[in-house]
Amino acid sequence: MKNTPKTSISRQGFLKKAVIGASGVILLPQTLLASDKIITDKKKPLKADLVKQYVRVAHFDLKKVKELVTEEPRLINGTWDWGGGDFETAIGAAGHMGNQAIMNFLLSKGARINIFVAAAMGKLDLVKALLTAYPAQLKAKGPHKLSIMYHAKKGGKLAEPVVAYLESLGVKK
Repeated sequence: MKNTPKTSISRQGFLKKAVIGASGVILLPQTLLASDKIITDKKKPLKADLVKQYVRVAHFDLKKVKELVTEEPRLINGTWDWGGGDFETAIGAAGHMGNQAIMNFLLSKGARINIFVAAAMGKLDLVKALLTAYPAQLKAKGPHKLSIMYHAKKGGKLAEPVVAYLESLGVKK
């Protein structure tokens, strides 16, 4: 006699698989509800007027920025939409103003750095690495459609090496 593999399942095997499958169908909605509960347990969104105030003062007022972040730490990466796709974070505001103190404070609290902030802070190594990896960033626009060169020039003496590097790439303004 030949040994042939068993291709049919027993009644008992079928019942076991049916019960396991049915329990998955029954438990799946409960699992989804549990994960939905996690989503709904998050804190409410930040108030729009608070985010707007925070981004506005981040252009010039370190004391007020510190006060707001102390009162509401979730503001750190808050973003304001000035309209027309002109999104701005507090660190972006400080960046195009060349405000080193505010940029450093925000970074120390976990704000997200980007190529514009790196340029304004004179972080030549970061700017070079980002432009090497993503050359199209040379034409990217930051808050208020301001260029990387604009940010670098706002960085003053600290960012002069970035300005020189950007000029070596043919950037005019």
